[in-house]
Amino acid sequence: MKITKLGHCCLFVEINGVRIMTDPGMFSTAQNEVKNIDIILITHEHGDHLHVDSLKTVLKNNPKAKVITNRGVGKILEQEGILYELLEDGQNKTILGVLLEGFGEKHAEIYQEFGQVMNTGYFIAERLFYPGDALTNPEKPVEILALPVAGSWVKVSEAVEYARRIKPKVAFPVHDAIISYRKPYYGAHEHFLPLEGISFVVIAEGETKEF
Repeated sequence: MKITKLGHCCLFVEINGVRIMTDPGMFSTAQNEVKNIDIILITHEHGDHLHVDSLKTVLKNNPKAKVITNRGVGKILEQEGILYELLEDGQNKTILGVLLEGFGEKHAEIYQEFGQVMNTGYFIAERLFYPGDALTNPEKPVEILALPVAGSWVKVSEAVEYARRIKPKVAFPVHDAIISYRKPYYGAHEHFLPLEGISFVVIAEGETKEF
């Protein structure tokens, strides 16, 4: 599996010849240039995960790509005339030989009901778990965790504890566009996660790592 960080939560995942994009949001633009995408996974409707104009550009460049998401996002896509397929909590489907599974129902709390939307985390090929904006435990072994590290809904201690609870072999940071000085911010992650046998790997924007 190869994972390229396009920015924030927008990933480009290649596995067994299948090319998957996650959350083309407003904090990244590199997605607008990517070609030959097979699947686009969208976890929820917030603008840093779903930027409609960008999604339209991606689909223009990749007309055969399937958009996979939940009902919350689906309502927005229907208004824009964008086709999609549902995959929500407890559901799974296999596309081009790749198993996709949905986990979780709600965005993590920001404050009371503010920003509370439907959020579906996606497990890709039983290897990579991308939870979106939630700290959902899929209750099954996770090899690679896309770990949300910063934002209005998560703090360092919560991110570290989440990774310790999931116990992946490897965790890499996402949801990090608001961090200006990433290196010192990751001090706790880099110190505590290896103590649990978790390799913490930073993927820079535009960089590809193979797992």
